[in-house]
Formats: sequence, structure tokens, C-alpha cells
Amino acid sequence: MASYSVNERAVARARELIDARQYVLDSDWGAVQPRADDENAFLKSHSWDEYAAWHLGLTDGATEHTKARYAFVYGDLRRVHRTALIACVYRAAEWRHKDIELAAHELLQHLDRTSA
Repeated sequence: MASYSVNERAVARARELIDARQYVLDSDWGAVQPRADDENAFLKSHSWDEYAAWHLGLTDGATEHTKARYAFVYGDLRRVHRTALIACVYRAAEWRHKDIELAAHELLQHLDRTSA
């Protein structure tokens, strides 16, 4: 099983987006999450650092500037999705990636406080 470290820059970016009210509170994450084509289109006009900022996890040992390096996407590459954060919490908890789980949970709580 892969191991992950928290992408602190992504956590900070997610907080910025939440504070700027760039979020979606109710979505079908399975239908709106970025697909490979969406990611490829994003990478044509954005840097790898911008792409990385959408992922809460960094895959340990994976090569920089490859999709395999980045995990636990929290938005649609434009806005934070509450359902994406829930999915990150759930998936990280399921596979016992505690640091990712806690980072996603803290962001979810921040989003809920901000949007209340």
C-alpha cells in the first residue's frame, strides 16, 4: 500500500479558497470529480505546482511532476467541494492515512464554520 504525506501547500490553498467562498456545499462528487481528461486539460494551461495544490496528499517515493505523486483531490480544479473533503476523510480513514484524514477533517470543519 502506498504511503502519503500531507501536502501543506494544498491545505493552505484549500483554506484560502474556503475563506474566499470558492466552494460548493452540495454536489455529487462521483459525477463532478476531475477525470483524467480534466486533469490533462488543466495541466495544459497550469503548472504542476498549481495541479499539486489541489491534492491533500503527496505519494511518498513517487516522482515529482507526475500524476502518481498527488492524491486526495479536494475540488474540481476550480472550487473546493464539501463532498470531496468528506471523500478524502473517508478514504484516508479507510486506509489508515491518519495525517491526511485529520487534514481533510480540519478543512471540512473550517468549511462548515465558514459557510454557516
